[in-house]
Amino acid sequence: MSTIDQQFIEYIVKSVVGHPDDVLVDRIIDEKGVLLTLTVNPEDLGRVIGKRGVTAQSLRTLLRALGTKNDARYNLKIVNNDGQVGATVSSDDKEEQTTESANTPVVSVTEAITVDNVTDEAVDNSSDYTKKTRAELAELDDLDI
Repeated sequence: MSTIDQQFIEYIVKSVVGHPDDVLVDRIIDEKGVLLTLTVNPEDLGRVIGKRGVTAQSLRTLLRALGTKNDARYNLKIVNNDGQVGATVSSDDKEEQTTESANTPVVSVTEAITVDNVTDEAVDNSSDYTKKTRAELAELDDLDI
């Protein structure tokens, strides 16, 4: 038997994802409030999180509104189950990372973004454009306006 908050998140997420049958919402009540754990198909994880976490943040905002109505505090944890055992993508209103055990790795959205081909070479700041611009600015400083 699922509660209204589980049904609410489940309905919204199922309308967004490509594999609605794989959506699973677990509910745990603790001293901090109600923790909803969302598990989706690994292919749909990006859709649920959204660009820069906008979709996930919108889900949390809607949960906050539901919590106001029900006098409860809701937290949403999105589980990343794409082959990494125990990895989660989670945050609450204070953007704190939570884990279920001490050995469970936590992957934040910013850690998931990797930069390729980074070098430690110094950047050449003495381009022709830079020199020309500096010369024009020096001429403007000489003007008496």
